Amino acid sequence: MNGLKTTLLMASLAAVLIFIGGAWGGQSGIIIAFLFAAVLNGVSYWFSDRIVLKMHNAKPVGEEHVLFRVTRRLAQKAGLPTPKVYLIPNQSPNAFATGRNPEHAAVAATEGLVAILSESELEGVIAHELAHVKHRDILISSIAATLGAAILAIVRMAQFASFFGGGGGRDDNRGQNPIALLATIILAPVAAMLIQAAISRSREFEADRGGAEIAGTPTGLVTALRKIEAGSKMIPLDASPATAHMYIVKPFLGGLGNLFSTHPPTEERIKRLVG
Repeated sequence: MNGLKTTLLMASLAAVLIFIGGAWGGQSGIIIAFLFAAVLNGVSYWFSDRIVLKMHNAKPVGEEHVLFRVTRRLAQKAGLPTPKVYLIPNQSPNAFATGRNPEHAAVAATEGLVAILSESELEGVIAHELAHVKHRDILISSIAATLGAAILAIVRMAQFASFFGGGGGRDDNRGQNPIALLATIILAPVAAMLIQAAISRSREFEADRGGAEIAGTPTGLVTALRKIEAGSKMIPLDASPATAHMYIVKPFLGGLGNLFSTHPPTEERIKRLVG
């Protein structure tokens, strides 16, 4: 099922890129965008984990670090290869997993998360992320983040070029396209919504359940979720909408409510864990 989701996601986001190319460059733009989408899909499959970690300025930790020790212990318990472990220099508490499969996985947590959680709570969070690895959710999340970030960046560049009178929007046959700028302005939030819609919120419930099984108890994850949500409200993470779905808790405030939310409500997650 996740393989099918990944294929559909890559095709959908490629179609968005081709639409941008057509709006700004006509037939030649479509061809260029198609080739770019093909290359980007291949790159995102093989290198999306590295790209996402680079986006967050994540640094690897040594074996003596509590984050590594907890991850190695739980990975052995879950029957998984020990993933690479990274620390993100940010005080907003959060964490995510990335990679194309369990053999090429990575777990990353912010400095703020490590600072506010006890070791048992940290175990709950890491177990949740390892459940994503075990369920093979991480490939679709990583690809979505990479392609989504690329789309938003391209849209911003197109808007910038249009603002300064660039040649965007010129069609080979029809000349200047007067609605190209409007289309790309609308496209940016739509692209983010597309990514969010492609990542089912139900996977968070499954990762919560699987994480509780790996840790042996839901208690650590329950208290960790409450602390992370409170901490995220105090110190929102400056994250792109394209990567919001990767985190254990929604990393910033705002948005369009539950309709396009990347995560189910925290209290509902806690209710299912303790119910």
